[in-house]
Amino acid sequence: MTDFTKTRTLFHLPEGIIYLDGNSLGPLPISAQARVARMMGAEWGEQLIKGWNSARWFTQPRRVGDRIGRLIGAQEGTVVMGDTLSIKVYQALAAALALNPDRRVVLSDNGNFPSDLYIAQGLLKALDRELELRIVDPEDVETAIDESVAVLMVTEVDYRTGRLHDMKALTARAHAAGAITVWDLAHSTGAIPVDVAAAGADFAVGCTYKYLNGGPGAPAFIYVAPKHLETAQPALSGWMGHAAPFAFDLEYRPGSGIDRMRCGTPPVIALAALEAALDAWDAVDMAAVRARSIELCDLFISAVEKRCPDLVLNSPRDGNKRGSQVSFRHPEGYAIMQALIAQGVIGDFRAPDSMRFGFTPLYIGDSEVRGAVDVLEHILTNRLWDLPEYRRKAAVT
Repeated sequence: MTDFTKTRTLFHLPEGIIYLDGNSLGPLPISAQARVARMMGAEWGEQLIKGWNSARWFTQPRRVGDRIGRLIGAQEGTVVMGDTLSIKVYQALAAALALNPDRRVVLSDNGNFPSDLYIAQGLLKALDRELELRIVDPEDVETAIDESVAVLMVTEVDYRTGRLHDMKALTARAHAAGAITVWDLAHSTGAIPVDVAAAGADFAVGCTYKYLNGGPGAPAFIYVAPKHLETAQPALSGWMGHAAPFAFDLEYRPGSGIDRMRCGTPPVIALAALEAALDAWDAVDMAAVRARSIELCDLFISAVEKRCPDLVLNSPRDGNKRGSQVSFRHPEGYAIMQALIAQGVIGDFRAPDSMRFGFTPLYIGDSEVRGAVDVLEHILTNRLWDLPEYRRKAAVT
């Protein structure tokens, strides 16, 4: 039984703030400060370069990868950390295309995170093989999978609406058509139960600064199904992915298994923070997290629709068909969100008109949901959003 009153004590939450943006950046785990300080003092400070061996920095990407693997249903030795999510998308998509060289289509949907689509566009152009990125509506993905598709590349949870794809069903459909799958789990990992092995996913990638609370710029992960571990070709053939990095060969030879998906030098300080953040999940049951998340989201939807009728729900009403976030639309959504933030309720805005709210049971409960709706109703009723400073777009929305 997961004790959410206990998990709440693991995070630093500023006084007077209702934080509903953990789907974009998780709050600071209290233990991360001490862990990073220890890494910088006792490890980097005292051990200097010896830390690559004595503090096991070199093998840290695999150790942390296995811990994340337990959260996404991956077997040991199939997940590794490093670099950014965009880099991992590039690696996964390139490897998937190489496994299906006679086909030309990468299928995705317009609910995918734009960065994934940008990476695909750049990769396909660089490969110069008359490859096509085919983008359809999320509802049309299943019917669009045919024998022309080389790779199905989708994000499991739509970043704007929270709409949830059926990983198992779409993967089965893709495999039946002879396609390889690449799943982006950025808005899934730590939010909903994920089982990449049971779903048969070929590749999966994800970030760790959202629901996993690894901190801004925390490193990404990549999963490769066991059947592809020794055949997946790493398009970014970096030093750390070499079979023998310290032999300093002039020719690249891919490492064994998941190590071949390592690329650059691991961000050891960031991985130390992430290690501490992952401690929060040791006593957490994902089924309990999911059930509580649906309760919180349902409570929010019901209260907002009753008390703020000018807002339009932009997420699936059925909790089983969405992730752990809720979006509402309004023509003045950006200004309303800035007014909310000024009043201590932090969510975020996604163009063109969606206000997005994330619900993380590890540190959010009913009182925060009700408090957020109180503030939202007050702002809308009194048009407190209608000020020039709330309309002025910041660099990050």
